[in-house]
Amino acid sequence: MSFRKNISYALFPLTMWYAVGVRFRNMFYALGFKKQEAPHITTIGVGNLSTGGTGKSPHVEYLLRLLADKYPTAVLSRGYKRKSKGYVLDDGTHNVDLLGDEPAMIATKFPHVQVAVCEKRVEGVNRLMTKSDDRPTPKVIVLDDVFQHRAIKPSINIMLTDYNHLYFNDHILPYGDLREFKNARFRANIVIVTKCPTVLNPVEKHNIIQDLHLQNYQKVFFSYFKYGELKTLDGKPAHFDLSHVDQVLAITGIAHPEPMLGELRSKTTVKHLAFADHHDFTPRDIAHIRDAFAALPGTNKVIITTEKDAIRLYGKTEELPVYALPIEVAFHKENDKDFDHLIESSVHENISFLDKLSIWN
Repeated sequence: MSFRKNISYALFPLTMWYAVGVRFRNMFYALGFKKQEAPHITTIGVGNLSTGGTGKSPHVEYLLRLLADKYPTAVLSRGYKRKSKGYVLDDGTHNVDLLGDEPAMIATKFPHVQVAVCEKRVEGVNRLMTKSDDRPTPKVIVLDDVFQHRAIKPSINIMLTDYNHLYFNDHILPYGDLREFKNARFRANIVIVTKCPTVLNPVEKHNIIQDLHLQNYQKVFFSYFKYGELKTLDGKPAHFDLSHVDQVLAITGIAHPEPMLGELRSKTTVKHLAFADHHDFTPRDIAHIRDAFAALPGTNKVIITTEKDAIRLYGKTEELPVYALPIEVAFHKENDKDFDHLIESSVHENISFLDKLSIWN
């Protein structure tokens, strides 16, 4: 029996108490004892049932590429593991200490998008909607990791589930990795099965849809990761091909690095150093990375990390050849246009309705 299994069985009594707490919390929202607000702006929630690793940030970025050139757009996140408190709006410096790694990464990649962090999502949305001479009032706000934040009700609620860790095979914390009961899935308008193989058997897809046990109002899509050209830590093209490198030291501080490692191993030999999700790299960590890199045989070698980890490594590894491997989301052929059309049409209709409502009021 695995160590995780032993720990899970030992923590089963805690699971019962956690489950009772979740049940009562959701019941209070259902009965109206706890207030839930639907802001007068188009909001798109992106979240999951599990504790992480479903690919929220790449899907947020997909939505930004789809919408941010058409409407003034903002992103609101909690800013996990940031060193600030309360509401913070990026001032153009993309400060990882103030924003957290994922919001800072998004702010760097999408300078025309307003990026804010706030523990209280309703407060964050209200602050973004406050008129200012310095910035346009957004028409769309993408809410990152908001599925369990019941105080706000998104216009469009997207739930992600990892192809390799589907929610219907999991259990509630701490016995499993689910933050809520599986019936919480019914709050989603859209469910995306993420991190799928680039070729997905139609029979397997059908079986997954059956196992999701969704309702008729819910749409299901299947996405996968595609990888871009390597970049330096400051975002410039690296101009070399991994297949010409003999050794790679992969540095990851994400929940499920398997897809990235599979991509790297398809091209070269890889040694992996794994850190905890959202890890803040210390001088001791950098020394460990330096020693591990020096121990790799040969001279034709590099260090590859994720874009999220690159934000935290920037400025700490100048003497090392460290590059970031960008990832983007793609949808399986028969679904990509359907997904884009569904989002674009829903956003357009909602914005039009809210604009008319504001005139009437």
